[in-house]
Amino acid sequence: MRKILTAALIGCMGLSVPAVAQVKQSREQMLFYTSEWKGERFPDGRPKVPDDLLKRVVDVSVEDLWDYLRDKGFNCQFDTGFQMLHPGKPFAGRALTAQYMPLRRDMIAAISAEGKREGRVSGNNSWPIAELTIGDMYVADGFGKIVEGTLIGSNLGSGIATHSHTGFVFDAGIRDAEENRELENMNGLYRAYDPSAWKDMTLTSINAPIRIGRATVLPGDLVLAKQEGVIFIPAYLAEDAVAHAEFINLEDAFNFELNRQGKNGGAFEGGWDAKKYDALVQWINANPSKLKMSRAEFDAILAERRKR
Repeated sequence: MRKILTAALIGCMGLSVPAVAQVKQSREQMLFYTSEWKGERFPDGRPKVPDDLLKRVVDVSVEDLWDYLRDKGFNCQFDTGFQMLHPGKPFAGRALTAQYMPLRRDMIAAISAEGKREGRVSGNNSWPIAELTIGDMYVADGFGKIVEGTLIGSNLGSGIATHSHTGFVFDAGIRDAEENRELENMNGLYRAYDPSAWKDMTLTSINAPIRIGRATVLPGDLVLAKQEGVIFIPAYLAEDAVAHAEFINLEDAFNFELNRQGKNGGAFEGGWDAKKYDALVQWINANPSKLKMSRAEFDAILAERRKR
């Protein structure tokens, strides 16, 4: 009798408890995957890297960020082989991730029912766009599908532009490339253009860990997209990564000047020692506008370099 009553109670409890969302990751799941981040978060738990980093990171090179991440043990954060809406115009944002998979009737039925309960509208390729905020980058794993794998046309593209003022990175195709190029506040990386509409694929997650080519992406990553490719910087390393890349920019700029003046001898790539770092400091003091980071950050990284 006790077992029957217990089973009945569990059944009644199950009827009264609302269904837990399966497509959009919970706050607890995002906290689990981004536990190293100690800064500000969006209400859903996604890390919110500072706005100034979104501006600063576009002026540093992928190589310098890549070197920094490799030194930290992050070897799978870059991918290449994309087309770009506006070549030569780098852009950056906070990753809002989405995963798409080939369609299964039983799976799409469950996903569609969840969307209906949550009040979502239109095709589920529009759902992540509705989640975007200013400064976000829509990053989607479309399993490389191009023909009938076009995640956006111009209407959804205008939604991305309006909600994010940034753009997208798709391991998939797009359609309406010409119209998307005409949108303000919009750039994008994608595998290829195709005039077909998306078919036989479905959204399976929003703000879960995803794969873009050979890179792993977490929600809230700082994303830098350039014509050469895209790099995904863990949120908790973003500020330090950008500052170190900016420091390398300063080293290079100073070194190029010495090369032009013929003062480097044969040490074209550096020859950095205490004397040369002293000269770098004097150069920075004479050209303070070249310093993008704070002076405290510069001094801290300088101290690291002197110990090498």
